[in-house]
Amino acid sequence: MAEVIAGLAIPGTAAAAEATRLIQETTRPLIYHHSRRVFFFGLMHARKLGVEPDPELLYLAALFHDAGLLTPFSDVEQRFEVDGADHARKFLLDRGFSAAAAQTVWTAVALHTTPGIPVRMGPEIAATHLGVLTEAIGFGLDGLDHEQLDEILAVHPRGDFKDEFLRISVEGLKDRPETTNGTVNSDLLEHFVPGFRRTTTVERVLGSPWPS
Repeated sequence: MAEVIAGLAIPGTAAAAEATRLIQETTRPLIYHHSRRVFFFGLMHARKLGVEPDPELLYLAALFHDAGLLTPFSDVEQRFEVDGADHARKFLLDRGFSAAAAQTVWTAVALHTTPGIPVRMGPEIAATHLGVLTEAIGFGLDGLDHEQLDEILAVHPRGDFKDEFLRISVEGLKDRPETTNGTVNSDLLEHFVPGFRRTTTVERVLGSPWPS
């Protein structure tokens, strides 16, 4: 039977249940609650926009979107978004999902911090991104049903989300600073890590080996 919170149903599939257990076991409670809120907020945005994402794919994307932040799933140093996306795709393919479904979830996870592009893509990708924006910076919060929000937060409370999420994010990025180049994540290191200074695009262009 599907779990329903604020009138919004968690997919009652075996893959959704297994992913829930996996994220609870491999991440921290803050990331688990954060990821579930992203699903609910993304679904609320999708309904406002009149689009219908596949709820199972949206749920899996939301659960895995920060999975690579503290638990590396690859043997190479790469953006945490791509690390989580790779793991999500393998999870789906290993459980018999189609390549297209796995690629949709991969894209939603890989692009969830990228401004301007996910909202122009498929509903699962757009809804994941919008859910992340609402959760992280309050995007569109005033336009969402506040009774639903209260019910969601009663089950998945934010607690000291702002400070704790920033701390966890910096912890997951500080040992792979080069992977944050050109992303919003470099802002975190520049703000919190003493001595860190990101290399700007201007410096990269002017410092290239071309003579002009």
